[in-house]
Amino acid sequence: MTRVTDERLDRLETTLGRLLRTGVMSAAACLAAGLIAWIAAGPTRLATTTLTVGLVILMMTPLMRVIVSLVAYARMRDWFFVTTTLLVFAMLLVAWLLKP
Repeated sequence: MTRVTDERLDRLETTLGRLLRTGVMSAAACLAAGLIAWIAAGPTRLATTTLTVGLVILMMTPLMRVIVSLVAYARMRDWFFVTTTLLVFAMLLVAWLLKP
């Protein structure tokens, strides 16, 4: 049983690493393209939209990490971590909704 759980945790860590790397790299690419467009042409609709998409991707990356973790822990039936992850998810949502 422990070996199966260890393998699942290893897969979860690998998946989360890929998710975070993909999110950060996608956000960086959008922000770089938006910044280049802003410098080249000024505050055009394309530059502003690309910068906004980059920021949204960057903000959503931690939220997606929590969602993937929640699903993985639920599949493993690790209820302590499901509860903990739900609390983290709720705190992220509250922080996001209470932005000034």
